Amino acid sequence: MVYAKTRNEKEWKKHITSLLCVVVASIIMSINIKSFVRAGDLIPGGFTGLSLLTQRSLNVFLHIDVPYSIINITLNALPAFIGFKMIGKKFTSYSVLMIVLNSFLVDLIPITPITYDPLLVSVFGGILNGVAIVIALSGRASSGGTDFIAVYLSNKLRKPSWNFVFGINTVILTVGGFLFGFEATMYSIIFQFVSTQVIERLHRRDHKVTLLIITKEGETIGQELLEYTHHGVTQFEGQGCYLKENKTMLYTVVGADEVKDVVHLIKKLDPKVFINAINSEGVTGRFYQEPIE
Repeated sequence: MVYAKTRNEKEWKKHITSLLCVVVASIIMSINIKSFVRAGDLIPGGFTGLSLLTQRSLNVFLHIDVPYSIINITLNALPAFIGFKMIGKKFTSYSVLMIVLNSFLVDLIPITPITYDPLLVSVFGGILNGVAIVIALSGRASSGGTDFIAVYLSNKLRKPSWNFVFGINTVILTVGGFLFGFEATMYSIIFQFVSTQVIERLHRRDHKVTLLIITKEGETIGQELLEYTHHGVTQFEGQGCYLKENKTMLYTVVGADEVKDVVHLIKKLDPKVFINAINSEGVTGRFYQEPIE
């Protein structure tokens, strides 16, 4: 088979990739919290925002200084348990690693504000937050909390659900507004909106692409696609109108994150192949999606 690899090699590569993504995402998210979020007194939404809101409330109203790590890990305990039960053990394990690493990094990294302009803080902080989450998701992990909800719903509904989570985060931000004023809350909503849009644009797992493949190697390519992607392939026989040559058209739908590898595979089998990739608004029926485990 083309590009055949042993199962152990694939699993080891996935494990190393996941660990690297978790570490990089944790560092970016921690720096973002200590630079943009702290500078603008923002509440970034999710359980990260809930942890910061809890920490700030304890400090202001009860004069108790509790480390961020203790609050964040405690609040994420229940979502992590649910993640183990409903999403998957590997995904949740990597997510727990990110939660712990990010929590302690936030306590250790010194506050280093880049700017105090609230709009710049909201926009660029939101971009960094979204990028960190996308990197984590690429490594089959998450930052915990509401990310568990988003991933579960995305897998269940077969479509992106981050805007739904944005609605949940707005409730958290509203509570923060009543406690500490609505100006920072409104900027926090901008932060969360930007972050959500970055995730929607860059996280491609939930987006589908239709491939129309015109080739003379229909049987070979069709079989390879079935083995490589596990997606169904439909074969049509036809004739080219220009050279009157017999051709095969293969119709298949793949994840947007698979397109690059699939096209590379097809071109290896037929350098003269013609491929039309079309973004699919939605897919009804059975569609194989690789487990995030």
